[in-house]
Amino acid sequence: MLPEGPRANNDAQPAVPEYLFELSRFLCGTQLSDVPQAVRERCQRVIADCVAVIGTGMQTAEMRALTQSYLAGKPAGASWVIGSGVRASPEDAALLNGTAGTFHDFDEGNTAAHGHPGMQAVPAAVAYAQHTGATGSDLLRAAVLGYEVGARIGAASKMRVAVHPHGTYGVIGAAVAVASLRRFDAAQMRTTINIAATMAMATNRQAMLDEATVRNIYTGHSGLAGHLATQLTAAGFRGQRDGIGFTFGTVIADGFDPLRAVAGLGHEWLLADGYFKLHPAGRYAHAALDALEDALVKAGAPPALDAIERIDVSAFRLAALLSGRRVATSFGAKFSIPFALATVLYHGRSGVDCFNEAAVANPVIQALASRVEVVENAGYTAQYPARHLCDLAIRLRDGRTLTGRCEIMKGDPANPHRADEVERKYFALAEPIWGSARARWLYDSCLGLERVPDMRALAAEFVP
Repeated sequence: MLPEGPRANNDAQPAVPEYLFELSRFLCGTQLSDVPQAVRERCQRVIADCVAVIGTGMQTAEMRALTQSYLAGKPAGASWVIGSGVRASPEDAALLNGTAGTFHDFDEGNTAAHGHPGMQAVPAAVAYAQHTGATGSDLLRAAVLGYEVGARIGAASKMRVAVHPHGTYGVIGAAVAVASLRRFDAAQMRTTINIAATMAMATNRQAMLDEATVRNIYTGHSGLAGHLATQLTAAGFRGQRDGIGFTFGTVIADGFDPLRAVAGLGHEWLLADGYFKLHPAGRYAHAALDALEDALVKAGAPPALDAIERIDVSAFRLAALLSGRRVATSFGAKFSIPFALATVLYHGRSGVDCFNEAAVANPVIQALASRVEVVENAGYTAQYPARHLCDLAIRLRDGRTLTGRCEIMKGDPANPHRADEVERKYFALAEPIWGSARARWLYDSCLGLERVPDMRALAAEFVP
């Protein structure tokens, strides 16, 4: 018998592993009052961030076209398709909102989880809560639990670098969120988790580097598949004995540590250790952007673009993968450190428009990006994720060099953004879509979820 991979069916199947019982007991026994206030507040801010980021992503030509074609002929539902002005079934809303939420790569993430558990659990939870008329407190509890379990599976998995984390453990997070709203018991929750684990996608990181926007469906898949997993459970389908252990231990990852998945469960919250993004670019590009900010602060003023001979960047492996200089699309611009540095130097900021098609077509930005070289420093790779080391050197034509450094990316728990910075991001994204008053109503609704008596009624009050 092989040490890994499928095994023969026989009469001596191993018992269900204890960590799955521990997870299901935690999920079914945890009330919102058991969740620390700081974690609840953090989750509400994650939901608000998701709403603004989804709404902005929904304005892209691709999402407008997909929403129109995908919903054609389908009856309207109660769940927001955020930023489109329509409502749909919870499954369709979760798919479309999750997909839109990663179009600008601006969504909240979690370094310990190696990905973005929020944008995969939150759309599914919001859509189902609006469909059923759950209370805001029930939605908040479901979002907290879905995020936490998804993040823990990500943290406990030795994911292969070639595998993109979207659409993998996020299916479990989305399924847990919906199962929580459906009030599944512990046995049903275990079945749902095991079913969801086998529905993870075989995603690939190269799609992102090839500027393939199909990568954005990965997160939408999490929401849709999460809903389907709960439906399969309710219909009597069975999952594997240990779907998580097999999928994340042998199929899409090189190992899974069940003890890490449950360590500190109910006492230590990975949700509290996430990061918000203030740059609409791949997370690892933020190390270089933070190093650039450090260099410019020390210099006192940015150099003229034509005074820059070249820019050298030395970083950990995941950042060094974002080294492409020939960017052809807005999506690709978000995963190129050379382009990110060039467009920020050109615009003096890093808004969504700094990565749009007009910016990509700008010959000045492209010329500067062609003079940026990004290389891996093996010593820095060895220290990741404890440290996010990145050195940047701007070589000027007059012989001077401006240097900057990042040790911990801004937004991480050890180097957090200020609350007002995250709030400004929300309104910068939301106000152009909905106007000041409606954007404020949405924000206050997200941050006051525990006071919302009926999510279906709230959804009917305003279609964002």
